[in-house]
Amino acid sequence: MLRPTPPTSITELLLRVEAIAGLTLGELAAQYHFKTPNDLLREKGWPGQLIEYVLGASAGSKPVPDFEHIGVELKTLPLSYAGKPLETTYVSVVPLTNLTGLTWHNSSVRKKLNHVLWLPILAERDIAPVDRTVGSGFLWQPNVQQEAQLQRDWEEQIELIALGRVEEISGHLGEVMQIRPKAANSKALTDAIGPQGGLIKTLPRGFYLKTQFTQNILAQHFSH
Repeated sequence: MLRPTPPTSITELLLRVEAIAGLTLGELAAQYHFKTPNDLLREKGWPGQLIEYVLGASAGSKPVPDFEHIGVELKTLPLSYAGKPLETTYVSVVPLTNLTGLTWHNSSVRKKLNHVLWLPILAERDIAPVDRTVGSGFLWQPNVQQEAQLQRDWEEQIELIALGRVEEISGHLGEVMQIRPKAANSKALTDAIGPQGGLIKTLPRGFYLKTQFTQNILAQHFSH
């Protein structure tokens, strides 16, 4: 089966999303001849990669939205039986150097979260990856309050990095968005601004949306 082409409109994207609701990841993988892992220990990103493939996401690892031509970012959201997010949502890499001139408005976080296709997946721990079910995807854009929360968290934490205090940042900071190490292993170090203004070596960091925030997005959508 040929690789799905990127959707050319929001309408086309939503039709594809509707077509996969209720299917299991295994059914989808079989339908599109997509490789299936036995467990997710080594293949944690597999559900997201499968969904990206099926829906025709084109960005790969480029710092642009997944559906580049229509400006939509794809986020799969693993849910418990109770409909609660099971983990935080990765947004983008945290810049640790060259922060001059960087503002919230030109940040990668804002570009990524400007228009998101959320795709809930029933992914309780006791369900095998292939048996996890795709829910009803929906489009979301931050409202004024959500954007203000994100901006505040971004600015506070970027300021600490600019002041050379990256090592003081923990997952407890941020009301809706936290910064955590994002590295395959503890040897994958990168440059950051140190306390004296010079460069130090540290683990790469990522911005993650806290589960309470994504829980609120779900509640807001499904209450309509």
